[in-house]
Amino acid sequence: MSLLVENVPGGDRSPRAEWPNKPLWRLAILNPAVAIGGLALLLVLGVAILAPALGTVDPTRIDPGERNRRPGAEISVRLEDGTQVKRTAIMGTDTLGRDVYSRVIYGARVSLFVGLAVAVIAIAIGTVIGLVSGYVRRLDGPIMRIMDGLMAFPGILLAIALVSIWRGGLMTVIFAIVVPDVPRVTRLVRSIVLSVREEPYVESAVSVGTPTWILMLRHILPNTIAPLIVQGTFLAASAVLIEAALSFLGIGTPAEIPSWGNIMSEGRALFRIYPHNILFPGLFLAITVLSVNMMGDGLRDTLDPKMSEGA
Repeated sequence: MSLLVENVPGGDRSPRAEWPNKPLWRLAILNPAVAIGGLALLLVLGVAILAPALGTVDPTRIDPGERNRRPGAEISVRLEDGTQVKRTAIMGTDTLGRDVYSRVIYGARVSLFVGLAVAVIAIAIGTVIGLVSGYVRRLDGPIMRIMDGLMAFPGILLAIALVSIWRGGLMTVIFAIVVPDVPRVTRLVRSIVLSVREEPYVESAVSVGTPTWILMLRHILPNTIAPLIVQGTFLAASAVLIEAALSFLGIGTPAEIPSWGNIMSEGRALFRIYPHNILFPGLFLAITVLSVNMMGDGLRDTLDPKMSEGA
């Protein structure tokens, strides 16, 4: 990105990040990684939003008489009025007779919600802490030592410990994933602030008495937007994987809430005989994570062409 010179208080001129002449969204979709990843992610998002319409039966409905049916088998479903109808179990049924197809598409809601929530919350908290740490010198040392302490623990182990302390639930899972991610965002923002605060236009704004909060919001924060967009995609992909891992271990989302992790967890005992209980949720999980990572790589190349040139 080029730099745009702008007037600041006192008559000085400061460089600010300028987006390319073409709209950013147009440059992004011209990148094959963004186009393919975005299309796949939109399909998964569409499945999650339309889950009530796409689902064949209630994902929590238990029918022991229809358990462990293979994909494509016909099952008998009792409607609300008491009548029995025949339907095709597209992805088969699990050990409790629940429809795997309905559980998988409802599980997309949980995974996408967790990924988006973790990315937004971690970026919001990490940006504030990173701005303060990078600009207020006397607070930099104590804040970064705390962040280093959190980063000393592997993210998945710290998440497991936090989930074990508090009662399990969706909000607990999100909190447990956010905590290890905040230091990563903080270090990214801090590194940008440390380089930007020495720029002449920042020093000029300081010399004319610009309030600190205005200086951070107007002159420093815009420089962090592009890296944070890319970082957010990777945080979202990581959160989806960690949520699935926690649910697979039985300490993530409750069993009554369909998620890809607990669907695979419930099907692992009979994996060799009925692999569809793990195959289909695992396939959706892989597609989602791959599409988000592809978008992140493409956005990185679009927002910072130097990285694609050096690759």
